Amino acid sequence: MTTDHTTNWPDLAVGLYERLTEKNAVIAYEFLDMHVKIPSGTGPAAEHAEWILNGTIKIRTERTNEGPN
Repeated sequence: MTTDHTTNWPDLAVGLYERLTEKNAVIAYEFLDMHVKIPSGTGPAAEHAEWILNGTIKIRTERTNEGPN
C-alpha cells in the first residue's frame, strides 16, 4: 500500500516552500517579549545567553527563472 502523505519533516518543509514559492507568499512571524536561551555547548554545564525578541521577521518567497523548466 502506498501513500501520498508526507511522512517526515524535511519533506514537509520542502513541499511547503515549493507551494509558497508558487504563490509569491510572505510569512510573517511576530514576537513580543519572547525569551530564547542559547547554549554555549552541550551538556549540563553549558552556559546560556538569553536573547529577547521583539518585532517581526518576514520570510518572502519568490519564483525565479533559474534552472530547468
